Amino acid sequence: MTFNDRILRALRRQPVDRTPVWFMRQAGRCLPRYRELRADLEFFDVVRDPERAAEITALPLEYFPVDAAVLFNDLVTPFLGAGLRLELRKGVGPVPDRFVETADDVARLRDFDPRSALDFNLEAIRILVERLDVPVLGFVGAPFTLCSYLVGGPRSKDLKELKSFILREPGAWDRLASYWADHLGEFAIAQAEAGAGAIQVFDSWAGVLSVEDYRTHVLPYSWRLLDRLVRARVPTIHYFGGNPALLESVAEAGADAISVDWRIPIDHAWARIGYHHSIQGNLDPSAVLAGEDVAVPKTLEILRRAGGRRGHIFNLGHGIHPDSDYRVLQAIVRAVQDYPIVEGARTRVASGG
Repeated sequence: MTFNDRILRALRRQPVDRTPVWFMRQAGRCLPRYRELRADLEFFDVVRDPERAAEITALPLEYFPVDAAVLFNDLVTPFLGAGLRLELRKGVGPVPDRFVETADDVARLRDFDPRSALDFNLEAIRILVERLDVPVLGFVGAPFTLCSYLVGGPRSKDLKELKSFILREPGAWDRLASYWADHLGEFAIAQAEAGAGAIQVFDSWAGVLSVEDYRTHVLPYSWRLLDRLVRARVPTIHYFGGNPALLESVAEAGADAISVDWRIPIDHAWARIGYHHSIQGNLDPSAVLAGEDVAVPKTLEILRRAGGRRGHIFNLGHGIHPDSDYRVLQAIVRAVQDYPIVEGARTRVASGG
């Protein structure tokens, strides 16, 4: 069995024979067999079952030959290590059994070692590494996005609860964000020790912030997390969504690759962050819902804009919508795989591109 290391090579900006491709939330509800494997179990019961979680993680490879398997897990799973209980509420998302509103609430969070408290995640990675010929991608939330589920009660779309907490209680925020930067960093390193080829750090909701607030209240903790991974030599991807004005600040946090959403053309984003970074993205997930005739041309346009540079990983600009047609994703993967790379060129030549 030959190991497919295209994504790992792209993260190092090394030559590849074709652009690597995977999809955020690829191991999920758009796949016909997903429900069967879930067997009506609660989400976090599945996450705690390493064998079943590994099977769901590998499931997308039965439908489309992506270049990585991303661990079936949730950003908030580390809450379990901190002594919280979790409920997945329909239409709301994951909800902990208690919220942080004061400095005293921060102090009640339990210190934990992810190698024991979250070993079910690590065991799933170990199972997958033995079975797959593509890298397993682990992930963690960035402190800001993770805390959006924890601070002030069930969150609003503009995250006013978290934003006001940060401004009202800067000392408590520093303790909370530092706690998570350190614990998430250690969890990410533990995933790499278990065999994950790279770690994606999700700051999915950072786009609600101004540049000034991001740089003052969020960047120091994202940098703290990513610096732990850099020093441990763990390859990293840093995803953020929602506000292209944050692009340079997000890149400053120090990941190998920056994953961008669809709000900015990928070539513009790459020029702004610098070509010493790899880049990931950035098809709008709504294009998948629109069908193959829309999604494939948009895929080719992204590949054209990537311009033959080393370091591009194709992905969506956010996770797959649950009601996506997996056959459209198959067509996207074929389009990416068929698109020829011209080494050293700024453009690529392809039918329809």
